[in-house]
Amino acid sequence: MKIKSIETFTTADVCFVRVTTEDGMQGWGQVAPYCADITAQVLHRQIAPHALGANSLDIDYLVQLLPEKEHKFPGSYIQRAIGGLDTALWDIMGKREGKSVCELLGGTPGELRAYASSMKRDITPADEVKRFQALRDTYGFDAFKFRIGAECGRGQDEWPGRTEEIVPAVARALGDQVDLLVDANSSFSPSQAIEVGRMLEDNGISHYEEPCPYWEYEQTKQVTDALSIDVTGGEQDCEIPNWRRMIKDHVVDIVQPDVCYVGGIANTMRVAKMAETEGLPVTPHSANLTLVTLFTMHVLRAIPNAGKYLEFSIEVEDYYPWQYGLFSNEMFSIRDGKAMVSNMPGWGAVINPEWLDRAKYQKSEAD
Repeated sequence: MKIKSIETFTTADVCFVRVTTEDGMQGWGQVAPYCADITAQVLHRQIAPHALGANSLDIDYLVQLLPEKEHKFPGSYIQRAIGGLDTALWDIMGKREGKSVCELLGGTPGELRAYASSMKRDITPADEVKRFQALRDTYGFDAFKFRIGAECGRGQDEWPGRTEEIVPAVARALGDQVDLLVDANSSFSPSQAIEVGRMLEDNGISHYEEPCPYWEYEQTKQVTDALSIDVTGGEQDCEIPNWRRMIKDHVVDIVQPDVCYVGGIANTMRVAKMAETEGLPVTPHSANLTLVTLFTMHVLRAIPNAGKYLEFSIEVEDYYPWQYGLFSNEMFSIRDGKAMVSNMPGWGAVINPEWLDRAKYQKSEAD
């Protein structure tokens, strides 16, 4: 059951990881998107030397050991690289046992309610409304998330007045038959965030994501305490001690770990358990249609404190062109506003061989 080799297939934005054990079993995982080629180098240089020859079944032990082995390099890239290994090992375990990952985690395959997640800020309120109405009518979405403020905006809007215009426009157009969520991406100071939050409450918005700089927990806590709306966050957080503090102090009302940012499934389940203890729901971040959405689907079907929905990217080829053509099988169809977790062993993903042929290849192998 020992890990024999770790292979990566990489572009600047996507890196798939294939792990092979000594008995020939193979599993697919993925590091977090964005600068994935850098993470691939971290995986081979700093993770593979410790992981090769290790027991492929002892995933939780490895995920905790590896940051200690590379303790001089804490933070995002190490956890992103570990996530590539972790998710591939879960795929191997599922194939070995003939079970989906959600079943390995104690869940069952089946449906998940999804919300249509818009990444766009360069879109007018009128055009965003039209897009949401079309998605509602075509795919049955009954929950939508849109952007307000400017990303890490230091109190500035994407353009003057956009937030004040788009919130009531979407709320009026879609009515009270849908759930509406917003993401500020660390845009506001606490006082601004609270003022915007009052306007969100008045318009029936139910979810207020990253109102303040996400790394400033005290600022976010001020907003959480001041508002009745659910304040959410955590997608960027990758260190378990930070998660422990965020959850214990109830910095947010809903926690949003990203499976690929936090270091894979084992750490995501650790965060979910901490949140369950504190009575907090978990709605993971999964902002693109790479394997991260599939990973998230399996987690949500397995944890008892799953949030109300799956984040599902609605962006087309012009926004994330690199997320298309990755898979040979259909994994991300939406029917009646719901996604489906299959009962196929492991992740059930088939990586497109043509994409693999075009990707940069690298292999680390045990002696």
